[in-house]
Amino acid sequence: MSNYFEFNNISYNVNGESILNNISFNIKNRGDIISILGPSGIGKTTILRCIAGLRKIENGSIFLKDQILTDSSTCIDPEDRNVALCFQDNALFPHYTVEENIQFGIKKSLFCSKNKNGPLAYSMDQLLELFYIPNLKHKYPHEISAGEAQRVGIVRSIIHNPDLLLLDEPFANLDQNLREKAQKNLKEIIKTSKITTIIVTHDKYEAFYLSDYCGILLNGKIAQFDSPYNIHHVPNSKEIIEFFNRGVLVTAKVISENTLYNEDLGEIKGELIKKYSKGEMVELLIQPEDLVHDDNSNLKFDVVDKKFRGTDLIYTLKTNSNVLLPVFVHSHHEHLHDVNEKFGLKQPIYIDHLVCFN
Repeated sequence: MSNYFEFNNISYNVNGESILNNISFNIKNRGDIISILGPSGIGKTTILRCIAGLRKIENGSIFLKDQILTDSSTCIDPEDRNVALCFQDNALFPHYTVEENIQFGIKKSLFCSKNKNGPLAYSMDQLLELFYIPNLKHKYPHEISAGEAQRVGIVRSIIHNPDLLLLDEPFANLDQNLREKAQKNLKEIIKTSKITTIIVTHDKYEAFYLSDYCGILLNGKIAQFDSPYNIHHVPNSKEIIEFFNRGVLVTAKVISENTLYNEDLGEIKGELIKKYSKGEMVELLIQPEDLVHDDNSNLKFDVVDKKFRGTDLIYTLKTNSNVLLPVFVHSHHEHLHDVNEKFGLKQPIYIDHLVCFN
């Protein structure tokens, strides 16, 4: 087997309802990080529980380092998998201090026959420092916050250097500033230690920053498994576009292999991701960063909404066909506009990836 980890054709049902429907994905290299993105309640955590051996799968197989974890005839006990699962909620032992909870993770590795990785390069004190909880060692779970307990759980999961680390919404209880710092340090620890990791999150920015690959879970299936760049710029379905809710589809006519025409926008140039016949009508994805502001352009539309987001703004323009177009502009841009003013777009429009659907 060439892949470090494989999740093959897995299905899981609850009371006759399909939660996971023949799902497959893999991790090629040790130390890779993948994220599973999707709406709440869609089955993301169920995937982690199946990998950890806490859920019995209906069919398929799970492999880790060429070893079967689960298939039709085999199911290795959770404690023998050398897989660490950190839950979103507080899963610390209430009668143990923070230090004792973490030491439990170390002791667990000593009894796991599968763990051949040796000690982690980071000490407990170093990990606590990196997750901004250095003074909690002697506190009990009821004496710390939910965000602190979550980070203690991450330290406990990481410290025994597992073959596979599973993180369920790891920083959901943190404010934005602390979350970004913790994400940076987590990525550094994982990459330095080559701990292969699967992260479940509903935060696309967290997934895009941390991950080598992302899987989008929709309606019980992996709708797309790809690099963060391709997930964002080359979504493979309208469902993915709707999930991210960041672009708009406009009707266009194929003029040539690198040119489309839209009645409102005129010619749109770029590289077509798929081949279409000349004259064929398609729906083109336009994202906020695809259009460029130009006050000197003759192509102008009314501003109907303006969202200030600190470093940037998102304008919404209304075309002559009543299509609402999102446009990204840096907030220190010299020529800012208000609602009901005219907003010019640079012509001809050029988009690197022309993502279209029939």
